[in-house]
Amino acid sequence: MTNHGVHEALVVAGGRGTRLQPLTFGVPKPLLPFCGQPFLAGVLARLERAGITRTWLVVGADTEPFQSLSDVETGMEVQIVPEPTPLDTAGGVRSVVDRLDGAVLVLNGDVITDVDLSLLIAHHRRHDAAATIALTRVDDTSSYGVCVREGSRIVDFVEKPPPGTLPGQDAINAGTYVLDPASLATFPQGPLSFERDVFPGILAAGGRIESMVWDGVWMDLGTPDRWLAGVNLALAGTLAWPALDRLSDHGERVLLVDATIVEGATLLGPVGVESSTVAAGATVGPNAWLGPGVVVHAAAKVRNSVVMDGSTVGDGIELERVIVGRDSLVEAGAAIGTDVVIGHGQHVRAGEAVPSGARRPPRRD
Repeated sequence: MTNHGVHEALVVAGGRGTRLQPLTFGVPKPLLPFCGQPFLAGVLARLERAGITRTWLVVGADTEPFQSLSDVETGMEVQIVPEPTPLDTAGGVRSVVDRLDGAVLVLNGDVITDVDLSLLIAHHRRHDAAATIALTRVDDTSSYGVCVREGSRIVDFVEKPPPGTLPGQDAINAGTYVLDPASLATFPQGPLSFERDVFPGILAAGGRIESMVWDGVWMDLGTPDRWLAGVNLALAGTLAWPALDRLSDHGERVLLVDATIVEGATLLGPVGVESSTVAAGATVGPNAWLGPGVVVHAAAKVRNSVVMDGSTVGDGIELERVIVGRDSLVEAGAAIGTDVVIGHGQHVRAGEAVPSGARRPPRRD
């Protein structure tokens, strides 16, 4: 589908990632490996496919970790915008409005979705709107802000309505917008919220806000269980994620690239193995990802889990609903419970037990 003239995007990527600790100790949440590449690299690839030629990344005070994305081969210019103090969801976007060239896509950097960006842009252009918001349907709207619609036009925003009070209104903001910069330029610089300030303000000024309901994939990746669920959607093929394009499907969603699978190892799809080694007698999958340089030793079982780059899983270790960060070692003889998060560079020794639900090292307030 034609892009309809929107060639810039803004990605809000300054979240601290507190709920994903300890994986976010020293690594910004949007740069955590997702199917073998930083999550934001996949977002940039999707934007490039939608015809975007310049993307602004609104990040926190430390821009250095994001500099590597400037070299990602996405065929676009990447500008990194620091946010030394938190400016809420729209303040960082407002800070660059005067440097934009026409309507812009705005995305949250911690949401995984397959919304058709070209379709969203076309809808925005067709209705000559000040803003167009992608919406997703939910069964229970009482925990969300609801976009009240008349047809496709949004006429009100109601925060966390009690069950049954808005019959027929089941759609919430999915965190992807097309925005006319002039509509945002009327707001002052500084802390600013799309949800509380910008969108209600546009309506109050008589501006038109359109919506496009998307029934595909939409998920906030802000917790370990959601991170695993997002990886599983990509591995299963429910979500088309660019990072997996370099892997080959060997049947039943066994996705491999440069993998060493020793005879006697078992892979159960959906599973992804990139530049990793799986020893004889080990079982990996279903719903498992092994990043580059991972070694899974004999008799180990890795299910519903992610093992990030350079980590080692010892003989006989069983991982179920576990995320292992980069360059970690789980020795043979250790015991790992379910729903565990092991951070980067950790060493779990033989005889140690990491109980279910634990974070190693622990989360910080």
